[in-house]
Amino acid sequence: MKPIQHPSEIAREALKLLSARKLSPTPANYQECYYEIAEKPHMQGFPEDQLRQIALALKAHNVAQQEQLDQLDLAIRKHSWKGVGLALQEYVQQGIGSESSEGGGVAPPAAADASAYARDCFSKVAGLIDSMRPALADEDEGFAEQMGGVVHTLRDPMADIQVVRDEFDLFCRRLAFAAEEQGQIKHALLKLLHVIIENISKLIMEDSWLEGQVAALIEAVSPPLSLRRLDDVERRIRDVMYKQATAKERAIEAQAEIREMLGTFIERLAAMNDSSTRFHGRLEDGARKLEQVKTLEDMAPLLSEVIQATRTMAEDTERSREELAALREKVQATESEIAKLHLELNNASAMARHDPLTNTLNRKGLDEVMVREIAAMQRKGTSLSLALLDIDNFKQLNDRLGHAAGDEALVHLVGVVRACIRLSDSLARYGGEEFVVLMPDTPLDEAMTAMSRLQRELTRNFFLANNEKVLITFSAGVAQLATGESQEDAYQRADAAMYLAKRAGKNRVLAG
Repeated sequence: MKPIQHPSEIAREALKLLSARKLSPTPANYQECYYEIAEKPHMQGFPEDQLRQIALALKAHNVAQQEQLDQLDLAIRKHSWKGVGLALQEYVQQGIGSESSEGGGVAPPAAADASAYARDCFSKVAGLIDSMRPALADEDEGFAEQMGGVVHTLRDPMADIQVVRDEFDLFCRRLAFAAEEQGQIKHALLKLLHVIIENISKLIMEDSWLEGQVAALIEAVSPPLSLRRLDDVERRIRDVMYKQATAKERAIEAQAEIREMLGTFIERLAAMNDSSTRFHGRLEDGARKLEQVKTLEDMAPLLSEVIQATRTMAEDTERSREELAALREKVQATESEIAKLHLELNNASAMARHDPLTNTLNRKGLDEVMVREIAAMQRKGTSLSLALLDIDNFKQLNDRLGHAAGDEALVHLVGVVRACIRLSDSLARYGGEEFVVLMPDTPLDEAMTAMSRLQRELTRNFFLANNEKVLITFSAGVAQLATGESQEDAYQRADAAMYLAKRAGKNRVLAG
């Protein structure tokens, strides 16, 4: 059978396959079905951990190489293949036959040591390129062949340095084009997935309790992507789906009970009406008979009959009143339960706007607060500042103490931050070990002072991990939103300032 070529047809068939296999509508499952329908190899994620291991293994022998290692770290953080390739290329070039720059670098090693060091670097770079194959070269035979040639040259101990340099230079240029193409493909795929999710949300607008799940899906497919983030969102969505399904099922049962009780109420009213009609009929019959009575003896049985009818009517009325009172109490209890269930549904939907580990806002929740605060800033003519915090040396903390301790460190940081910020401020987990503090009615200088005060508070509150005192510090970039500036531009300014704070020695606060 001829494979499907048009992206819209592939997307439609992928959704059908997702439904047929009864898979959860997660981005990972959708991507797997998409590539299966397209008969293409499954794309792998950005190998951030492997790249960081390689970056840590590389050593700077002069100032220029240290600058390139800094650029490599930035490129890895931004998941930029082009940046990685250029940084590695410049790193190798600065290490071949270079003198220490600006008089402040480290003197190059002896020739034999330099050659061994270069070969070791080449081997590590060859391993790095190998790890790129699944992500970049599977669909381009020419690029795959060029990649194999570069790996072979890098691992050849007899290869001429100039040959290595020339081949690596050509490869980096081709790598930049391939990475850019893959980025465009991912962007187009995510854009398509956004359109699908948004259309699904429009089809189910009458089910407001699904709003949180749709919001979480949109957040999950928003860059930057990571497997840990996708797994976390999938777990949260499953938990929300379970709670919402349970609550909605009980709400449907409660509504059915109310309908049943309403039917019973109508039946009771009809029975009371029938009883009243019979009573009036017996009274009218007694009145007719009373007109024909001639003696007191004939009147006694007639009075007894009227009294009995009255007693029966009174008993029926009392019984119906008690039944209706009990029915009313049951209706009130059911209505109360339905209101409670609706509250549970709203709370379950709201879970998709908070980070489950730290109970802070996630990006979706932060975006909603940001829109509200920007509108208030424009309406009141006040200032609005935001700070982007990134924990220093968090990866080393995770590697040394374990991920569980890393999670506890994040919770500890959040506790200290909340104790220091105002009730009007908002705290959100921006991703990984990054947090955003949104400060309304706060100019830039006051926002920077607040972050410096927070840093001092952290030095007084050590984090305890297995009875070990651990000092947690952070680097922060602070930006005040300008009139008409978008929140994305403000984030970028704060992020750039935060990166400069890292390079300046960490545990610093800089303005963006």
